Amino acid sequence: MTTTETPVTTFDDTALQQKAKDHLWMHFSRQSVMEDGHGVPIITKGEGHHIWDSKGKRYIDGLSGLFVVNAGHGRRRLAEVAAKQAEELAFFPIWSYAHPSAIELADRLADYAPGDLNRVFFSTGGGEAVETAFKLAKYYWKLQGRPTKHKVISRAVAYHGTPQGALAITGIPAMKEMFEPVTPGGFRVPNTNYYRAEEMGFHGTETEFGVWAANRIEEMIQFEGPETVAAIFLEPVQNSGGCFPPPPGYFQRVREICDKYDVLLVSDEVICAFGRIGHFFACDEYGYVPDMITCAKGMTSGYSPIGATIVSDRIYEPFKHGTTSFYHGYTFGGHPVSASVALANLDIFEEEKLNERVRENSPIFRQTLERLGDLPIVGDVRGDGYFFGIELVKDKATKTTFDDDESERLLRGFLSKALFDAGLYCRADDRGDPVIQLAPPLTTGPAEFDEIEGILRGVLTEAWSRL
Repeated sequence: MTTTETPVTTFDDTALQQKAKDHLWMHFSRQSVMEDGHGVPIITKGEGHHIWDSKGKRYIDGLSGLFVVNAGHGRRRLAEVAAKQAEELAFFPIWSYAHPSAIELADRLADYAPGDLNRVFFSTGGGEAVETAFKLAKYYWKLQGRPTKHKVISRAVAYHGTPQGALAITGIPAMKEMFEPVTPGGFRVPNTNYYRAEEMGFHGTETEFGVWAANRIEEMIQFEGPETVAAIFLEPVQNSGGCFPPPPGYFQRVREICDKYDVLLVSDEVICAFGRIGHFFACDEYGYVPDMITCAKGMTSGYSPIGATIVSDRIYEPFKHGTTSFYHGYTFGGHPVSASVALANLDIFEEEKLNERVRENSPIFRQTLERLGDLPIVGDVRGDGYFFGIELVKDKATKTTFDDDESERLLRGFLSKALFDAGLYCRADDRGDPVIQLAPPLTTGPAEFDEIEGILRGVLTEAWSRL
């Protein structure tokens, strides 16, 4: 990506902070940060793999916004496509009508998707895509004359979205307890965190662990009853908890189990699709064909919101005939501007070979981050593609983690702010064991990896000295 860095517009930070304090309710955030006078970082500009705040300071975007800006910031081409489409047709729904950009994007996504996943249902984000898949799975089995198949299985600590249905699939109890009762029917199985496999009761090789973890899915299906289980939702690389890649053979065994018990396999690729793992769809990297794919984020590289649920011909078949309809949709699903931006973004992927770039550079990224393994606070480095997590530990020899109070002081009390102050925007997360997550734009390379490692090394060294 070639860009010419443009001047940063200056803002009245004091005025913005006051307006934010008075009126803005941030997502997944403690509002007390603004109420107690500390203020909030205000991001005003992005260019390439950098962002700037309202005071003019520059940072590396080590998280692509939120696993979103895969093609990098400041793509004038995408902004121009959005403006042109808005002038021509700013909005029209795909409720009984269609428009060219939605048609062309559906065709493009079906072409990228594996197997017979040929039908695309648009939404405006990842949670809606998951919600769509959940509802469709239950309805599909009703149309097959098997109405008792309504339960869904997902993995421990997995995040699948905030709508009521998607929240039922999410495997993070602390994110659900304040909203209970949630939609019924969600059941949990072990995730694929091999670093913590012994704590799950497993002892053996990583390949054996993959089979063991997949077999826990079969065990849950048998326990609940195959005639009650509709689908299983799995991310190719699980995000929450700190980037758990699938062990070799894991998804092949899962596919066998799903076929054996007539359970739909949903590949939740809201994060992993569109280059994050080096393919348009990450299931291609791990050699499995799901029954549905949910995706969003990187489809437009964040330049306009969109999501999609891509389904197989088998699931679509009942809707091809008679009066059967899927009474579900979103006003802005398949939005003309978003669909046009997505098409242009995917053109950039192909022209600049971003998937190939990720596959080539991923081993270098891993090796660079693994250099941090000489620090006593770093327990594990894991992930794939441009999607890695660094698990932090109190005792490397015993893998002892931090308790809740220690984690609070470490992550929120120091690391999050210290990393940002040092010039790196990333995520310090404790939805499982404490981790730092990294997912930079796909346009970055070895030079940026070294810069990220250097910042992490300095801040983590200071964190350990404070402990």
